[in-house]
Amino acid sequence: MELHAFFNACLNAASAALLFSGYRAIRRGEVERHRKRMLSAFAVSALFLVSYLVRYAVSGTHRFPLEGGLRTLYLLVLGSHSLLAAVLLPLALRTLWLPWKGSFDRHRRIARITFPIWAYVSVTGVVVYLMLYHLPSLLG
Repeated sequence: MELHAFFNACLNAASAALLFSGYRAIRRGEVERHRKRMLSAFAVSALFLVSYLVRYAVSGTHRFPLEGGLRTLYLLVLGSHSLLAAVLLPLALRTLWLPWKGSFDRHRRIARITFPIWAYVSVTGVVVYLMLYHLPSLLG
């Protein structure tokens, strides 16, 4: 199942890259590029969610094999990632819906909250993968 986990980490990395690219585009005034990048980031994140749920249904949870401070760090990263991922979906949907309605000021206000959460969730998804599947063998 590690290949499936690797695929999911790649989806998280792609989402993060699209998010940061979309952020850079809007800072440069490239509205259409921003729109495409953010919709792509949402599509990749949605694909991740489906893929993750399939992996979870097939193989269940995977325990972090190390103890001590690294286990505590892993659980803190995983816990914050999971909590913010649960909050993210309604925020992302709202953030993407507002500009379609022409509510650009409200979109900007909520995007200032949504973007850092979405970026954190995407980046820590990769970190969780690396810690769970690669850190133990590096220290091992």
